Amino acid sequence: MKNRYIASFEAAQIAEKQIPQFKAGDTVKLGVEIKEGEKKRIQLFEGIVIARSGNGVDSTFTVRKIGANSIGVERIFPLYSESLKSFDVVRKGRVRRAKLHFLRGLKGKAARIKELKK
Repeated sequence: MKNRYIASFEAAQIAEKQIPQFKAGDTVKLGVEIKEGEKKRIQLFEGIVIARSGNGVDSTFTVRKIGANSIGVERIFPLYSESLKSFDVVRKGRVRRAKLHFLRGLKGKAARIKELKK
């Protein structure tokens, strides 16, 4: 049971942020604001969404990409975070699961996800 003030604050936060529809298996490109000392810059992070969790303002999603030397990098982002400056869905994936944690054990071509045909 949430306080009505907290609920109205969360509703205002959700209303001001435009997030496209996406699900697990989609490839997304995120612009994340990074603060280094007094400077701020936007760093792109592109990868496959392997999980979504939570609801409302508390919702998060996990993005996995393959970095240098074939090392997997995963980051968990709050969906309504102030540090997310841009959010683009690059391609839609055709998957049959809501959580794609099995991708952690796959390498190379085995880790590919088919694209959803319209």
